[in-house]
Amino acid sequence: MNKNSSNIMALAPNTSNKRETVCIFGTGDFGRALGHKMIQSGYRVVFGSRNPQTSSLIPKDAEVLSHAEAAQKAAIIIIAIQRQHYNFLIPLAEILHGKVLVDVSNNLKINEYPESNAEYLAQLVPGAKVVKAFNTVSAWALQSGTLDASRQVFVCGDDMKAKQMVMDIVRALGLTPSDQGSLLAAQEIENYPLQLFPMWKFPILFSLGLTAFFFFYCLIRDVIYPYVYENTDFSFFIAISIPNRICPVLALILLALVYLPGVLAAIIQLYRGTKYHRFPDWLDKWMLCRKQLGLVALAFASLHVLYTLVIPIRYFVRWKMSSQIISQALNNKTAPLNNTYAWLSDSYVALGILGYFLFVLLGITSLPSVSNNVNWREFRFVQSKLGYVTLILCTAHTLVYGGNRFLSPSSYRWYLPNAYMLSLIVPCIVLVVKFVLIFPCLDKPLTRIRQGWERNPQYSE
Repeated sequence: MNKNSSNIMALAPNTSNKRETVCIFGTGDFGRALGHKMIQSGYRVVFGSRNPQTSSLIPKDAEVLSHAEAAQKAAIIIIAIQRQHYNFLIPLAEILHGKVLVDVSNNLKINEYPESNAEYLAQLVPGAKVVKAFNTVSAWALQSGTLDASRQVFVCGDDMKAKQMVMDIVRALGLTPSDQGSLLAAQEIENYPLQLFPMWKFPILFSLGLTAFFFFYCLIRDVIYPYVYENTDFSFFIAISIPNRICPVLALILLALVYLPGVLAAIIQLYRGTKYHRFPDWLDKWMLCRKQLGLVALAFASLHVLYTLVIPIRYFVRWKMSSQIISQALNNKTAPLNNTYAWLSDSYVALGILGYFLFVLLGITSLPSVSNNVNWREFRFVQSKLGYVTLILCTAHTLVYGGNRFLSPSSYRWYLPNAYMLSLIVPCIVLVVKFVLIFPCLDKPLTRIRQGWERNPQYSE
């Protein structure tokens, strides 16, 4: 409730404490939405327009004047127009001298121009103080009170005082400003809304590649092999059985890949004897997308749970069970209970339930709304300590599921092992190396290195 209180307050006009006047050039969707939001937050808004006649779309408490008249009434002017129309500002250069110009524009594609729109605006009006802001917020988000949209606003500019004035406005609107530095950061800020899940690209493409590989791998083993050697058509496995083999395999491999870069980083730091040296670029990028890899792994694990729940209602499973019952009845023989298999089955299910529970816990704590409410030590405990426990449980779940089939020749078709056997390679490597790293002879020097001690200063930058 407390989180939304500032947002709800911004929706009610603060008539008893009017703020300064803000000018907005542009009466399009975004300009009108921003003006309406600012009026609700207690600001006096003046619109600058080519056609000063009042429109029914303009907020009723706002004033509409020509560009020159509107600019004279405010120290902060928000430029809510596209870059190609900036030239009309050149004749207003004298009036805009010393004013704070807030550029909110975006482009149609990444790096569309050699310089950012904000830098171009600063070149057109050299006497003004240009600040880049609000380009990551949509008109819909402003109209909905930002309750159902992102609240973060990136801000950059060369003048600290001007930037602070803009960030004060951002806070007054119930949004969260994020200072990105000088105006040189404007290009990156303008590219940000045009990127489609930038941190998700590698995890998703990698997951799709692994999915394709294991799909054809399972297709060869479970469908093509029986058809060739046993003349049995198991093509219907493509719908449920094969996906239910692929999902846990990918979930386990991706979970292991979340912790593998940390292990590699520890080995590199031990080898170099210092932490003051950059990791290779591939390792840096890998470590930055660990959260996304983990969430994709959780998605595959959740699909595995759903596929497993529908197993009892599948026609093939019901047919197989009824055939076994009829066979026992005809032979007047009942299969005795095998305690070993019962223990293996229950252990396998119990390990899967516990592993999935911790998996979900990891996913929940990675959400910004949750991670912002825990301190660093708590977050590290969940993501690192409980994360490794999750990896151990999920690996054990797979090992128990395999049982003694790892040594059974019949489980290898065309010399190909089951897919779950392949899924154990990366997790086992991670767990073995991590187990070695916790020995005091390695853990103590690694801790000292991460605290700033250097064994080989020549690696320092």
